[in-house]
Amino acid sequence: MSNRLFQGLVHQMRDTINCVIGVVDETATIIACSDLSKVGTTNEFVSLDLSDSHDTFVRDGYTYKPFGSHIKPDYAVFVEGTDESSVKYANILAITLSSIKQYYDEKYDRNNFIKNVVLDNVLPGDVVIKARELHFNADITRVVFLIRIVSSNDVSAYDVIQNLFPDKSKDFVFNITETDIVLVKEIKPNVEPKDLEKLARSISDTLSSEFYTRVNVGIGTCVQGVKDLARSFKESQIALEVGKVFDTDKVIVSYDNLGIARLIYHLPTTLCETFLHEVFKRGSIESLDHETLFTIQRFFENNLNVSETSRKLFVHRNTLVYRLEKIKKLTGLDLREFDHAIIFKIALMVKKYLSANPMKF
Repeated sequence: MSNRLFQGLVHQMRDTINCVIGVVDETATIIACSDLSKVGTTNEFVSLDLSDSHDTFVRDGYTYKPFGSHIKPDYAVFVEGTDESSVKYANILAITLSSIKQYYDEKYDRNNFIKNVVLDNVLPGDVVIKARELHFNADITRVVFLIRIVSSNDVSAYDVIQNLFPDKSKDFVFNITETDIVLVKEIKPNVEPKDLEKLARSISDTLSSEFYTRVNVGIGTCVQGVKDLARSFKESQIALEVGKVFDTDKVIVSYDNLGIARLIYHLPTTLCETFLHEVFKRGSIESLDHETLFTIQRFFENNLNVSETSRKLFVHRNTLVYRLEKIKKLTGLDLREFDHAIIFKIALMVKKYLSANPMKF
């Protein structure tokens, strides 16, 4: 990776300096050069000098300036010529390349560190120590977005998302599977949930409208510092899994907005099954036909109001009352009573959850 980094800068500066410039590694192999034919060649005499110090030296008509973060130099810049200008150019290039490499390495380490924290691959005690070493601000608030590709074109969704969030010091983007991309986003401390959903919507809309890639986005809760990012990530996973069961039409699902569905997800399967057996007579929930279930859904949507529901369903009030009585006879629950309605609503959600059998995180 350093080779490409160095070659890119050398290529940009070759016209400005107007002489052969390049970089050799600790084995004296040329890894970047304005004269591409020299890349890959070696000079054993330079290798001996590299092991001595960081001082500038001259060999075979070229000025060399070693650089690197260790006591023994990792690299050396070379500039064609031995005059004072060559020495200045060599020193400037060495400082520039050293700074750029240090910056790049730090950013790479930070991104890799964040990925490991999110995937819960770092011990809690090590998270704090490493975060301090990499200069992470413990007071910064972040949130994890999980972007799951549903259908795609040949375009790399990962590259698109990286371009949408170019500030690598604040935002981190990485793949965890072929279809799942994680965005760790720095946000304001008191950001509104609707603003997070708006941001997720902009990602989805960009991928959909410009690159014909359909995605679902799960949003975890906001966390301070770095150590709780793994929790925010798990919440974004749960949001997508629960969304597949209860909010099938939603492209953006936030963990904070899951409501009762979040509670049901965390319940053991055996407890859910026991609840259904206790609430309903055996087989009674399966005996409810589609029309009856549709009636119940509309009744709940209209806040248990018989008159409003019958008007929306275009049926006589007595017809709706007859259907509610039928449900009461089958289940023992009168949906016109608030407590019974809550039990029935939760029971329907539990039944739907068990049928879907979502993945647990």
